[in-house]
Order: sequence, then C-alpha cells, then structure tokens
Amino acid sequence: MHSDIAIATDQISKIFSGLWTRREVRAVDGVTLQVARGTTFGLLGPNGAGKTTFVKMLLASIRPTSGTSRLFGLDSRERKARIPVGYLPENHRFPRYYTGAGMLDLYGALSGLDWRARKRRIPELLALVGLERWGDVRLGKYSKGMLQRVGLAQALLHEPPLLILDEPTDGVDPIGRKHIREILRSLEERGVTIFINSHLLGEVELFCREVAIFHNGKIALIGKVADLTRAKGYRLLAGQVPEALVGELATLGAVATGENGSFEMRFHDRETANQAIDRLRQALCPIESLAPATSTLEEIFLRTIHGQ
Repeated sequence: MHSDIAIATDQISKIFSGLWTRREVRAVDGVTLQVARGTTFGLLGPNGAGKTTFVKMLLASIRPTSGTSRLFGLDSRERKARIPVGYLPENHRFPRYYTGAGMLDLYGALSGLDWRARKRRIPELLALVGLERWGDVRLGKYSKGMLQRVGLAQALLHEPPLLILDEPTDGVDPIGRKHIREILRSLEERGVTIFINSHLLGEVELFCREVAIFHNGKIALIGKVADLTRAKGYRLLAGQVPEALVGELATLGAVATGENGSFEMRFHDRETANQAIDRLRQALCPIESLAPATSTLEEIFLRTIHGQ
C-alpha cells in the first residue's frame, strides 16, 4: 500500500485456445500500463478489444499467459493485493431474493467487515447512492439503474483506495449518471484511484483525467483527456455565408460544415483564420465566435480505431 502506482502491468498477455481447433485468440497482447495512485483512468475500446480480459487479469480471476500485473506494488495474484480493491463487474448478478440491505450485509461480511462496521456503513451507502428508502426491498424489484447504484454501494463497502468499475453507469438515467459522477468525484478528491472500463465515451470524457484506448488487444492510444481533445487550429462560426464565398474560403483551407443557418469552419493556424474573418467582414457576414479547436473523445476514439 506504500506504492505510488495503483495499477502496473508489464507485457501482460492472454491467449485463448479453442478446445477442438488449434486456432488461438490473442485477447490481450503484451500490454504495459501504469496508473498512478489518485488518478481517474478510463479504459476504452470496441467490443472484443480485450478490455474485460485485461480487468479480469488485474483481479486474478483469469491467469495471464505471460507478463505480470501489480496492485499497489503487490503481485495481483496474491490475495492481500486484492483486499484494497472495490469491484463492480459488468452484468453483475446479485441474488434477487435478498433485500438491498441484506445483500450489502452479505458482501460486507465476505469482505471481512465486522457486524458493527456493516451496521454503520450500510445505511450510509444506501443514502449515498439514493436508495435509502429501498434498503428493505428485494433486489428483484429493482430497476437496472437501481441495481447499478446498489452495485456501486457494494464496491464501496470496505472503503477501498482502488475502485475498478466495469460500465458503472450502464442502464442508469441521465440524472442517475450525474449523481454517480458526483459520488466518484468526491472519492477522487479523497485520493481514491478510480479505474473505469466503459464504452460510454461521453461519460468517460466528463469524468476521467486519463484514458487508454484498446484495439485488437493492444493499447492504441494513451494520454490525458485534456491533451488528447485539444486539437490544433481554430474553429470559426459565422452566419449567412454567401455560397460564392464558401468556395473562396475553401481555398484558405477551411473545412466547413453548415448547420441551423450557421457556418462552421476550421483553420490550421491563426493567420488563415484572420484572413477568413477579413473576407467575411467585407461580405457583411455576422461572425458569431472564434475559438481554439477541440475534438471530442468520440472523435479521437473513432480516428484511433480506424487508424487515422
């Protein structure tokens, strides 16, 4: 627990072999990754990219074919390495005949909490995730979003310094997603490391500080969200641009799209943007805004997956 690195893998790989064929599938292929303590980190990738296999190797639920993984400096195959981890799996299956409070009591006992700690933590966590009135209701009557909330409460029971969450807001409505982000943000402020495996790019962009994009079992791109989405150039928004001027602006290198009566252009440098502004003013076109260009995480993701 003294390591400044919460998650570290060194050339970790997993190869699955068919039972009746000799075909091999390299689900994770030599991934080296470090996640610093206190970081909010997002793992992105299309279906079949190897994200869930990677997480399962971190938690020692499957063994790597080669390479190593460590949690807070300890080999993740050791039981004591996984004690400081709170985990919410995708498509979790809690016993539906338990009440919300009863399920939390069971999982709290399994995690080693004594009855006094469970008695204190369970009402706190139900209130935290907005289920304080549902503690005595059987899970079979919970909606999918409510099951996600009580699943997050389960992951937080023993106040772990590392949270590994697989699609934590899947099936949750927008208000609930915002609530979960607020919970996770408060944990981040207390120094908890949060590792999210998700395909909801908008959620990851809103919350995570760093991301890695998985593709074909490898890391195709990694970096800070702010750096990755900061595109070069400028974005100019104008209204009522004459069609004759559109072609002229294109000669300046403008990449333009029209929408809702406005005209958006992107320029590689400030000088070219200023030339376009001069021509727009000469044509008496209203200029609505000029700002440094940015890319969404979705745009970065698609460019990465398609090799651009």
